[in-house]
Amino acid sequence: MTLQQPSIMFAASLLALGLLATTGASAQVKRTPVLTADVAAPGHQAVVVRGEIDPGASAPRHSHPGDEISYVLEGEAELLIDGEPPRMVKAGEAFVVPAGKVHGARNPGAASLRFVGVYVVEKGKPLAAPAK
Repeated sequence: MTLQQPSIMFAASLLALGLLATTGASAQVKRTPVLTADVAAPGHQAVVVRGEIDPGASAPRHSHPGDEISYVLEGEAELLIDGEPPRMVKAGEAFVVPAGKVHGARNPGAASLRFVGVYVVEKGKPLAAPAK
């Protein structure tokens, strides 16, 4: 397995989505790349991020060119996946968003949501694309 530094394309795709920008005076969504590595699936790579959604902030609707597997470390959020009823996820829980599925999240709580996200995505494509 070849380890690589997180790519500029990854950071640019997050900036384009507004995932690193503030959503209010103090509420924001932050994602910090931890690792980008080749995987056994041809043409794919794994991207690991550490994320945080402040109270009152929302991650805008978007999709990924591969599966997302996330684990909630602290806090809670409302997970909004197209075609599914909204559901709450909280510390100690995990969820999967299939490739190409439009989704977002909102933190209605009083504490920050902290999570680890693992994405197995097509190599060379932006990590995320805004919903149309």
